[in-house]
Amino acid sequence: MAIERITGNKTMKKVISIGLIGFGTIGTGVIKLLRKNGELIAGRLGAEIRLQRIADIDIRKSRGIPVDDSLLTTNAADILNDPEIDIVVELMGGYEPARTFILTAMGQGKHVVTANKALLATHGDEIFRSAAQHGVNIGFEASVGGTIPVIKTIKESLIANRIQSISAIVNGTSNFILSKMTDEGGSFETVLKEAQNLGFAESDPVYDVEGIDAAHKLAILLSLCYGKKVHLDDLYREGISRIGEQDIAFARELGYRVKLLAIAIRRETEIEARLHPTMIPFDHLLANVNGNFNAFHIVGDASDSVFLYGQGAGMMPTASAVVSDIVDIARDIRKGIAGRVPPRVLDEETIEKIQLMPFDQIRTNYYFRFTVADLPGVLSRISSILGANDISIATVIQKGRMQMQGGGVPIVMTTYKARERDVRKALEDIDRLDIVMGKTILIRIEDDNF
Repeated sequence: MAIERITGNKTMKKVISIGLIGFGTIGTGVIKLLRKNGELIAGRLGAEIRLQRIADIDIRKSRGIPVDDSLLTTNAADILNDPEIDIVVELMGGYEPARTFILTAMGQGKHVVTANKALLATHGDEIFRSAAQHGVNIGFEASVGGTIPVIKTIKESLIANRIQSISAIVNGTSNFILSKMTDEGGSFETVLKEAQNLGFAESDPVYDVEGIDAAHKLAILLSLCYGKKVHLDDLYREGISRIGEQDIAFARELGYRVKLLAIAIRRETEIEARLHPTMIPFDHLLANVNGNFNAFHIVGDASDSVFLYGQGAGMMPTASAVVSDIVDIARDIRKGIAGRVPPRVLDEETIEKIQLMPFDQIRTNYYFRFTVADLPGVLSRISSILGANDISIATVIQKGRMQMQGGGVPIVMTTYKARERDVRKALEDIDRLDIVMGKTILIRIEDDNF
């Protein structure tokens, strides 16, 4: 293998070889970027990044770029067992066989780069432990936030900080839908259809609009900041499909915009973690992140507020993050080191399990929209139930005789800080009243966790 001699008796590799498993959208972007900026990268790295093999189940489909047939294989083992390949780049997605391929590559002493958020959120403990055991690096910047360097920021730039909180917009599809509903109007269903037509939403959008994709990313962030992985079932998750045009309009009247937020807050010995639609004040930076962009607001005890913003998905932005990881690992390979920066902030031998705060114990402000019969005394009956459950009303909006579908009229309330368990109990009692039509709409409000 080609090497170049440097000072003393040390040698540094002149060529770093990679094998790519998964020749889809992101894999195509990685190849395009390496071809477009290969000389630039080589000049900065001091070595060539050479694409040695590409594995995919379909190697005949056109990707819009020419690829020599000799590089293509349908057998991932051709990459995993090739002693010349230094870095395996897994971009196939899913749980299996991606997990097996990654663990096999590490067992062969190969470094790994992946963008597989679902895999890391579910099997991250096993994969990170394997990397440490085999003395190899794993790069996964593209798994959270696309081109935004949030993982590097947490692992390296903020290493001296206790992370007090993270509030993040981590799903571009949901953010596009909520931004459109806020700025241009339209129902959730109408705007979702537009997002699908523009390619911002999948034909089956459930992973995006129900918060599953965002929950995977929150799980990775929690693992980086606070300890071992959390079980996804332990994270409170709520999507955006129940957000209506009325709620967007009332939020605007109250001085808020609605965003799907991933939230993590340090609470003494526990971590509060949740993912749900959230009303945030107009003047906060996150409120002004629109379209399909992502953003992260991180608060450290020394750094104070750090704000990161950019494209959270897409072929070339995600490819940028993947190639960044490749170059980082290539630098370590050339110096003959590995594991200089642990996969997570903490060393894998000392990392502890995250203690999550029970969701019913969280305290925040709330927005309620009741649909009620247009009768005297309705407001007092609702207010008395809220008061009996230690929930104080901050504002009330009644729109006179504004009729809604089904014949009811809306009453909107916001509260001062209340406990989730008390709110749930109060709404159960209110929704059973004969004057209330349908289930109350609840949206949490964040005013002071920023």
